[in-house]
Amino acid sequence: MTHRQAAVKVIRVLRRNGFEALLAGGCVRDMLLRRRAKDYDVATDARPNEVCKLFRRTLKVGVKFGVVIVLIEGMHVEVATFRTEADYKDGRHPTSVEFTGAAEDASRRDFTINGMFFDPISKKVIDYVGGQEDLKKRIVRTIGKAEDRFAEDHLRMLRAVRFSTQLGFMIDPATFAAMRKMSPAIKKISGERISMEMEGILADPNRAAGAGMLVESGLAGHIFSGLVECESSLGVGVVRELPRRVDYPLALAGLFAGCGTRFAVEKLGILKLSRKQSKHIRFLLENRGRLLNDRMSLSELKQILAEPYFEDLFSFQKAVQKAKYGDRGNLAALTALRKRIRDLGDIELKPAPLLDGHDLVRLGAAPGGEVGQAAREMYIAQLEGELRTIKQAEQWVRRWLKKHKMKEG
Repeated sequence: MTHRQAAVKVIRVLRRNGFEALLAGGCVRDMLLRRRAKDYDVATDARPNEVCKLFRRTLKVGVKFGVVIVLIEGMHVEVATFRTEADYKDGRHPTSVEFTGAAEDASRRDFTINGMFFDPISKKVIDYVGGQEDLKKRIVRTIGKAEDRFAEDHLRMLRAVRFSTQLGFMIDPATFAAMRKMSPAIKKISGERISMEMEGILADPNRAAGAGMLVESGLAGHIFSGLVECESSLGVGVVRELPRRVDYPLALAGLFAGCGTRFAVEKLGILKLSRKQSKHIRFLLENRGRLLNDRMSLSELKQILAEPYFEDLFSFQKAVQKAKYGDRGNLAALTALRKRIRDLGDIELKPAPLLDGHDLVRLGAAPGGEVGQAAREMYIAQLEGELRTIKQAEQWVRRWLKKHKMKEG
């Protein structure tokens, strides 16, 4: 059973028991756009307690907001009672809910394209808000006055950018004007929720349009104070030049391409990224320009090639070059580097050191700093191809120690 089939089965059960029940929200929009829907949600005039009585397995995840999850055939179907909402005191969640009918429920939703219902039994679209017309015009428009919708839930401003980016739609001018006016309020939203919307924008192939809207609306500047001042136009340009499919950290690094590493890491802290994501971004920003060094030693090349984010760094640097210098992008250094990498063939990039710390102490190195320094320099010589055997490594260490002692003397 598919998710859609499970939702329709829930609707049939509700209908047989005298309730109105319809598919609602994003799944209707995606169906009309012939896109694959992520979720199939059901809206009904049945109250939460009535829904729970009709289905053997339910989760009362949001009963006070009229939401129940029905578990059926291994699927989770969200069933929400038609409602209106009021008193959004925190700019995100309503403090009062009143159960109503379908038309009133549609009027409290965010955008016209998300405010439609669909009757899967009669195959009929039920549209109280002009969503079908805006789908034809390819417009993201709030239901009712935009300032009212954004005052209720500040996150809707980022959602407008995400829908515009992912669908390739224009944001209605009045809606965008309200976003500009109210953009400072985005700072009241939690970093985790902001990050979820940002990822939907920046991980999309149309991310450059989204990044441009984030900057133009003022949202980017209020989420990351100071970003606009540090060459945000370069950041948008780099985002545009990245490969079609990228992961979130690479896209974020692109957005901050015109900023210093320390500044970027500090500002990105608001997003509550994972340690792995933060490490990924820091690596890309700290190593900007490194791949343009045409005198890079073999050992340095092997070390950076062995890094897990090397290919992202290459894509990032290529995008920076193209954003700065146009279509040709001054890519000669990167082209030469790629050829040099190909010429290396199938070599081991990160071989085990020929000698360990115990071996170095046995050969006369003092425990601590001297062992560490000798180990680092010996490993570089190994990566350069100067040392291939343990005997060669031991001879190298003896020479190194002799030279080191002479300098100290």
